[in-house]
Amino acid sequence: MDVKKAALVTGGATGIGAACVRELAAKGFRVGIHYRSSGGAAERLLAEIGDGFLLPADLADIAQIEALVETLKGQTDRLDVLVNNAGVSLDADMQRMRIEQFDAQRAVVRGAWYLTKRVLRQYMLRANGGRIINISSVVGHTGNGGQIPYTMEKAAMDALTKSLARELRGRDILVNSVAPGFIATEMTARLPEEVRAVILAAIPLNRMGRPEEVAEVVGFLATAGSYITGTVIHVNGGMYGG
Repeated sequence: MDVKKAALVTGGATGIGAACVRELAAKGFRVGIHYRSSGGAAERLLAEIGDGFLLPADLADIAQIEALVETLKGQTDRLDVLVNNAGVSLDADMQRMRIEQFDAQRAVVRGAWYLTKRVLRQYMLRANGGRIINISSVVGHTGNGGQIPYTMEKAAMDALTKSLARELRGRDILVNSVAPGFIATEMTARLPEEVRAVILAAIPLNRMGRPEEVAEVVGFLATAGSYITGTVIHVNGGMYGG
């Protein structure tokens, strides 16, 4: 039987996900790194943390989620923490957004819902314990032009958090969201300078956040905060109060 605590981070190869992997590994977890297309980055991260395993899957495909769970079962007989971080941003305004783009964005929430369902059944309900941490976004609360499906997805992650926490009442399974603001990642690096200037003007701390600053909160929720559930914690430099 596994003695070491185990965690799974979806979209764990790059950006905020990779920072969460490093944080959880530093806190003593054996970490599963899920990825869809960033195999090289996932392998390098695994070599860096030393103790973990890789879980490739497209979370929009239910069959691939089932295969991921089977691989997970072969790697560990416990899973203490699930971090639903994987996401995609397909940006276009309402009139230019194609239905297939909208459906691809919506599939991200369905994948998070189904993976959580399977992890609960396979591990956390049996153990009567665990932590589920959903990574949402400030724009799920403020809205953002040109990102309607993305903002809907992120708002849905917070709704999942609040509803699942109520469903799991009486069990020691905590469900919380972390809602980052604008974080310095590959995604925000592509922003035009004029857009970046507008964003910075709205942030009291006058800078973008670092992935590690989001991961610190994830690490706290994974190991402490035993009386916190159904909550959204904002990590946004003060741009939105929540």
